[in-house]
Amino acid sequence: MNIRNLKQSFATYFNSETEIIVRAPGRVNLIGEHTDYNDGFVLPMAIDRAVWLALRPRADKTVRLYSLDNPTPTNASKQADSAFELNSLTKGCGWLEYPKGIAYQLQEAGYELIGFDAVITGNVPRGAGLSSSAAAELAFARAFAAISGLAWDAPRMAKIAQKAENDWVGVHCGIMDQMASAVCKEDHALFLDCRSLEFQHVPLPKGVAIVILDTSTRRGLVNSAYNERRIQCEEAAHWFGVKALRDVSVDEFENRMRKEEKLDGVLLKRARHIITENARVLKAVEALKAGNVKRLGELFNASHDSLRDNFEVTNDALNIIVDCAREQEGCYGARMTGAGFGGCAVALVKEQNAKEFANAVSAAYRQRSNLEANIYVCKASEGASLIQG
Repeated sequence: MNIRNLKQSFATYFNSETEIIVRAPGRVNLIGEHTDYNDGFVLPMAIDRAVWLALRPRADKTVRLYSLDNPTPTNASKQADSAFELNSLTKGCGWLEYPKGIAYQLQEAGYELIGFDAVITGNVPRGAGLSSSAAAELAFARAFAAISGLAWDAPRMAKIAQKAENDWVGVHCGIMDQMASAVCKEDHALFLDCRSLEFQHVPLPKGVAIVILDTSTRRGLVNSAYNERRIQCEEAAHWFGVKALRDVSVDEFENRMRKEEKLDGVLLKRARHIITENARVLKAVEALKAGNVKRLGELFNASHDSLRDNFEVTNDALNIIVDCAREQEGCYGARMTGAGFGGCAVALVKEQNAKEFANAVSAAYRQRSNLEANIYVCKASEGASLIQG
């Protein structure tokens, strides 16, 4: 990100100098898919793609935003200019709901906010399963905290951001995306217990590249099968008599399934994925700590197969790109990442092979799907940060 250009954009639009710059990253989940809203375990990392805000405080309760990325509905040749009042927030639609939702939940939590002028930009691909929404939420939370003189409590702000997405935007996501964007550490993965919110920063191995494979297929979450899967998991947990599927071990699951009384076929598959995926996350952390990249790759592969066969949230494009990745030299493993139904996969690749890997996967995917893949070799970055001010 060119900070000078961002500051110049602010000066051009608002005719004043910026005082504060904040950033919040997107994330890629290495393993632990759909386990977060089941009180389970996840292993994401923040990526070196983010949302940036250049801002300056106002003397009133107005928030005025100028987006370098979102064209207005009436004139696509212009950037979006939007404003709202902190003391009269109302729901609407579009990207402005993210800052409004954050403002509403911060005020509901007892924080006193003041307004600001800001320019916003970002390079987290939207709808790709890389949590562009959480990056925006945490960037605005960091901005409100900096402008209003609030102490920055990253886990607390992550929970407020999740509540904004759940209750204001209407997506019933778990806590993983917001926690990853808030608390991740450079060069580390984040091992997160989504029930207690206890976390560890686990060093990533040297000589290994994390490669994101964007299928160029998209599906929105708000009215999708995402919410359906969540309900199915809750029904399965009720059948087991537990608060969440995190409370069922693999051994208990297998023993119960051997008995005559079984879960409904669909619920059985959903439960199998969540229960075995939680176990895979724990094994993945062990593999990382031991430097066993080969084992980590095997867990990637098993995770994707379960997401495809048991949780049924892949699509043809995701399955094709994962197959293309697994065939390449230097690839330890690959899996879909994010909510699914399109978006991205993630591959674990020998660093020395990363460039050749990207070119080979791109060509193979184009041939098999007639689609163009966007491929990013990523570094693990810091969580939501105050860059200047």
